[in-house]
Amino acid sequence: LARTPLWKYGLDYAHGTGHGVGAFLNVHEGPQSISPAKRDYDPPMEAGMTTSIEPGYYAAGEFGIRIENICFVQKCDDLEGEMLRFVPLTLIPFQRKLIDTSILTSEEIEYVDTYHA
Repeated sequence: LARTPLWKYGLDYAHGTGHGVGAFLNVHEGPQSISPAKRDYDPPMEAGMTTSIEPGYYAAGEFGIRIENICFVQKCDDLEGEMLRFVPLTLIPFQRKLIDTSILTSEEIEYVDTYHA
């Protein structure tokens, strides 16, 4: 889901979307990882884990943007099956002065407004 808006334009980012937090007090911890580079020893997400979610995009020699929040993995009881959800523990504010709302859809503007509510 984090990469979908970029994929629509044939873009991607060359780093993982997230990693564990608080297991060993390292920078990029496990045991889990949200990355297209799946490792054999990566366990699946489980309720009770803490993970970063940090999508970004870098245009070489031009600019870069990265959003990093920490989330708690929680069992989703209101859906059928064994579903999980990410519950935000931190929400780092967007620098709204840098957002060109003229190129955003009404849904994207609503998302930014809700994020900051």
